[in-house]
Amino acid sequence: MRSVCYTAAVMVLISSPALAQGDIGGVVQATALTVGETFTIESKKLGEARRINIYIPPAYAESPDTHLPVLYMPDGGIGEDFLHVAGLVQVSIGNGTMRPFLLVGIENTKRRRDLTGPTQIAEDKKIASQVGGSAAFRRFVRSELMPIVNTRYRTTKETAIMGESLAGLFVVETFFLEPDLFDTYIAFDPSLWWNNNELVNRAADRLSASGNRRRTLYLASSGEREVSRLTHQLSQALGKNTPANLTWHYEPMPNESHATIYHPAALQALRRLFKPGPDRR
Repeated sequence: MRSVCYTAAVMVLISSPALAQGDIGGVVQATALTVGETFTIESKKLGEARRINIYIPPAYAESPDTHLPVLYMPDGGIGEDFLHVAGLVQVSIGNGTMRPFLLVGIENTKRRRDLTGPTQIAEDKKIASQVGGSAAFRRFVRSELMPIVNTRYRTTKETAIMGESLAGLFVVETFFLEPDLFDTYIAFDPSLWWNNNELVNRAADRLSASGNRRRTLYLASSGEREVSRLTHQLSQALGKNTPANLTWHYEPMPNESHATIYHPAALQALRRLFKPGPDRR
């Protein structure tokens, strides 16, 4: 039986004892600033504890009958991409450009192990002491994380995953290898160079053997030459071999760099893919 340790609303950004204000007068008491919930899963699939961070939009608490779709994100730690993506989700829901979603951030332990598939390239293997663990990480997401999220929260059947760089590589790999795991796949500047461009090179064959679920794939690339070239090649393969059950979009963003693309690309993707309206799934 999996062991799950929950702590509600404990993503504390500011917490300190009372602050004396000297000549200003009075005492100001600092209190905790929270943006969601966090819990830890003792994963049998990975053999380690994994911290999960959750942003819950206000609509969830407004009615006990509200069920929300779920957006999963690797690189989902507090010191990683969770806070800025949670902010995008919050403001996009608030200004009416996005349907409400639960945001589930998966905090890293060994990022380069979990987000990369097998490789035969010696240079690839130099990036970390362990690589090629994406299959185990996917099993964790499918068999442990998703059931816990669906049990703990009121969710719909609609799911999405979003990531950048190596997390984008994992998103694209999952799209090809387990296409029915998510409804929507979003990848920014994916590291498609991994294993000698294997995902791009085999894209046409894998698209012809796609899953049964209606899916959406959204790609964006910065002005980084190699990343842009490979993402464009993948988009060409998609254009020539689009399955009937796939909707896809490629957004070149040449004015962005690898370091800056996540925030503007995510904003565009959320608005385009999750615009308010009835759930189509």
